[in-house]
Amino acid sequence: MQRDILTFWFVWHFFETPRTIFDAWRNFLLFNLHYFSIPTLLKTFFSYWHKYSWSYGRGFDLKVYLEVALSNVISRAIGVIIRSVLIILGIVSEVFIFVAGLIILLSWLALPVLVAATIVFGFGLMM
Repeated sequence: MQRDILTFWFVWHFFETPRTIFDAWRNFLLFNLHYFSIPTLLKTFFSYWHKYSWSYGRGFDLKVYLEVALSNVISRAIGVIIRSVLIILGIVSEVFIFVAGLIILLSWLALPVLVAATIVFGFGLMM
């Protein structure tokens, strides 16, 4: 079966290239997800920051107990704050990549119409 160049172009422009754009878009989204380690940050959200924790030692000394408890709470609070910032940055980046990919895909699909419209507009200016 013989196909003409217009059919090849149509298949390439509206089927093959959008699939390639979608695959690249998906790869960017997955890379960003792993770059910011969002799943890992969510799993370890309330963990100590850099595993900095203090032990209570033997015996019971109220001053040492309160000091260690406060230090551990502060370490967890720092971890929560920094992980929250990183998660928010990762999600904002994901949204930006999603919107940029959508704009690129829609622009690619609208390109033939835009080219035809500019040609018609150009001929209109010449008249």
